Amino acid sequence: MFSNTNNSVSISVSDEESNENQIRARTRRKRKKPGHRTTSELPRYFLRLFLRYWIVLVFESTRIITKSAKLKKSPDSIPNKKNEGNLNRLDPTTKVIGGVRQRCLKLLPPEELEHLDILERKDSSSPVKKLVYLTGTDSSSPVRVNGTTRFNLFTGNQTFAERENSFQFRCIVGFSMRMEGLGLRMRNKKFMQSCQVVVSTCAFGGGDNLYQPIGMSKASTQKVCYVAFWDDVTLATQEAEGHKIGENGYIGKWRIVVVKNLPFVDQRLNGKIPKMLSHRLFPEAKYSIWVDSKSQFRRDPLGVLDALLWRTNSVLAISEHGARSSVYDEAKAVVKKHKATPEEVEVQINQYRHDKLPEDKRFNGKKALCEASVIVMEHTPLTNLFMCLWFNEVVRYTSRDQLSFP
Repeated sequence: MFSNTNNSVSISVSDEESNENQIRARTRRKRKKPGHRTTSELPRYFLRLFLRYWIVLVFESTRIITKSAKLKKSPDSIPNKKNEGNLNRLDPTTKVIGGVRQRCLKLLPPEELEHLDILERKDSSSPVKKLVYLTGTDSSSPVRVNGTTRFNLFTGNQTFAERENSFQFRCIVGFSMRMEGLGLRMRNKKFMQSCQVVVSTCAFGGGDNLYQPIGMSKASTQKVCYVAFWDDVTLATQEAEGHKIGENGYIGKWRIVVVKNLPFVDQRLNGKIPKMLSHRLFPEAKYSIWVDSKSQFRRDPLGVLDALLWRTNSVLAISEHGARSSVYDEAKAVVKKHKATPEEVEVQINQYRHDKLPEDKRFNGKKALCEASVIVMEHTPLTNLFMCLWFNEVVRYTSRDQLSFP
């Protein structure tokens, strides 16, 4: 008998048997049950698994790490921290002029901004000395758009003949200086009448979040009003998100004015009231700055007035369009993006062709198309008339104010 100690089975062979009938010894290994491995064999077992599947393990680990990195870079993963960081930055906006990168807005140094006061203009040589506001008309039939009228008691029923006459220093806007038709609270009316310089925005129908302004000097904080117009829908939406108006009527630096009676079903049209008629909402204001609700105002208001109006002897500054340079190109884009119906746009553009509006893409070295997300204005009879005419065009045609700015 032959045996060894390697846990194998030995087969005995007789020496007397013939070679033909000789049976060769063959060893067999026992199959070991996984549950009966000794402690010393476990490391070798895991080593064999690793050597067999290491490529799969490395691939899965790389995929998980890559996915984790993408989640960290995603703007939606940590919106609060990222947005808060961006909303508190005062990086200067620059552009290349003549091969040299320069600041778009050349503000005075901070120490000079603190001593900047509201400029009192002398009587200008403007042909418009006084603007007459009409609160009612004798129009027999209102203008209809797609079968419905957008003219109402607020706007007046302006005919085409009255449209031509409105260029002769007569403005049809159907609410009085007391703003009775908008349903404002008395304390808000008094506050608005006390403003000499105002930065305003609005959000109707839910609208955008309210971005707090930054970058203002202490002097501006005392001399400038910040007013945000909301309706009841926006008020309820913001309160549900935890943004509640304080007892003093403010959220941060913004004075919240809730408008109870909006004249239009279209919220885009309602938004044009504070955007284009600030001289009516703030009858005592000398200057106003409009900022779309999607934007954040990051500069000193008095510094902006000084850079854009006072030093240049101007009365109006408006942001130019970033993508297009012509009203006619904008009309094509409006139709393509379904911002208005082709029929509405065609009526408006045909009228402007009849009015001989040029197709030039440049005007005085600037783009011939505005974006109008920021409007800086001195309240003079001339600019007030201009804004009234612009508002009437928006009511008559499409609510895309870039088309009707000229």
